[in-house]
Amino acid sequence: MRICVVGAGYVGLVSGAGFANTGHHVVCLDVDRERIAGLKRGQVPIYEPGLEELIERNLRAQRLTYTDDPAEALPGARVVLVAVGTPGSTDGNPDLSQVWHAGRLIARHIDGPTVIAVKSTVPVGTGDRLDQMIAAETTCPFALVSNPEFLKEGSAVSDFLKPTRAVVGTDSAWAEQTLRELYRPFMRTNDRMLVMDRRSAELTKYACNAYLATRISFVNEVACLCERLGADVELVRQGMGSDPRIGHQFLFPGIGYGGSCFPKDVRALIAMGAASDCPMGIAEAADRANDRQRRRFIERIAHRFDGDLSGRALALWGISFKPGTDDIREAPALTVANALLDRDAEIRAFDPAAAGCAQSYFGGRASIWLDMYAVLQDVDALVVMTEWPEFRNPDFELMRQAMRQPIIFDGRNLYDPKAMARLGFEYHAVGRPMEIGSLAEGGPGAEVTPLTQDAARLSLEATPGGDGQGGRGTVER
Repeated sequence: MRICVVGAGYVGLVSGAGFANTGHHVVCLDVDRERIAGLKRGQVPIYEPGLEELIERNLRAQRLTYTDDPAEALPGARVVLVAVGTPGSTDGNPDLSQVWHAGRLIARHIDGPTVIAVKSTVPVGTGDRLDQMIAAETTCPFALVSNPEFLKEGSAVSDFLKPTRAVVGTDSAWAEQTLRELYRPFMRTNDRMLVMDRRSAELTKYACNAYLATRISFVNEVACLCERLGADVELVRQGMGSDPRIGHQFLFPGIGYGGSCFPKDVRALIAMGAASDCPMGIAEAADRANDRQRRRFIERIAHRFDGDLSGRALALWGISFKPGTDDIREAPALTVANALLDRDAEIRAFDPAAAGCAQSYFGGRASIWLDMYAVLQDVDALVVMTEWPEFRNPDFELMRQAMRQPIIFDGRNLYDPKAMARLGFEYHAVGRPMEIGSLAEGGPGAEVTPLTQDAARLSLEATPGGDGQGGRGTVER
């Protein structure tokens, strides 16, 4: 089958390479000529484990090609996948300009019966309007289908090759059969294709992401309550997750969700509810709680230094919004770093994958380092922002020797408080009782005494961070 993927971004590249890997001939179309030129040279523009190898294998087999010419990509395609960006706007409604542009290109260049599957995340009713737009500009028979993606950054290749389900929104038997053929190689064990009407498929993606975001916000509010009442959120989380009706997934306390999907999709669901006179109160609360969680963490850092961060050197481990990706969109680390910079702290950051993105974002406001231990030299504290695997079991003795003060603010609860106290660290986690060893003794084996509830309690009042705009920065080694 010949497939055209419109949009060579995150979803488009994974989908294109994934379908090519099952023997289809796939051409990825993108109007960004520089991106296409780079892809033709073998430069994959995103960091995603396994993607580069998947692309290279199918390029060699000549099943995967790239072009910026719609007249080359679209004629002869039996299936066209729309995988363009739908960035959020200030009012919560996504910007659909790329979707409409893709629709016009498709209408002008398809030359036979075509199934058009929209993988981009779009508000309910977008498919109806796109259907009308394409029908007004082409005489070719086509079926417009909603086929939302459910890929997690950091495991997108695995998610695509072993999908939990494929949601297809259509009332066309021909389109359904075509997509069943397309997805059959991924569903040999059992059929996990869910066929429904187009509007329901469009809403399914938003409902899934908003629900998962709500779980994260809920456990973060529980973590806040734990701090107030002297409970341990890690134990509470385990108790909750052991209930099979709840489960453990997306129930990890921290500094909140980020990335290109959850924040945007939660706000879009809120906007759809407002436009339909159906307030999405739970989604609104999840969005507010996510913002509060970041500000609480910022205030905790400031509180530790008596509200004065001027001249304090703080190291950040992690900039990407999650491990396994270089994506820094809506990353909690950006909010935290900007707020600390606005309070005149010196920010040094290390990330295994996102150094280039971070350097472009921060410019001269923060220094980006390429070694996770070198970035700790003479800092007043370490702030853990992303749970990269290499951060889970670091050389704590080397860390203590490098740091001016052995203080850690852990936004991902990677370490055990009692163990950290024995190692001589002052350790601040999320929703966990803090144990403080005799830091004046300066080493492991010091006596450990629990911090009193009153001393551990921090103000919940906080202020938002800045925008973090600046000029060109430097990468430190």
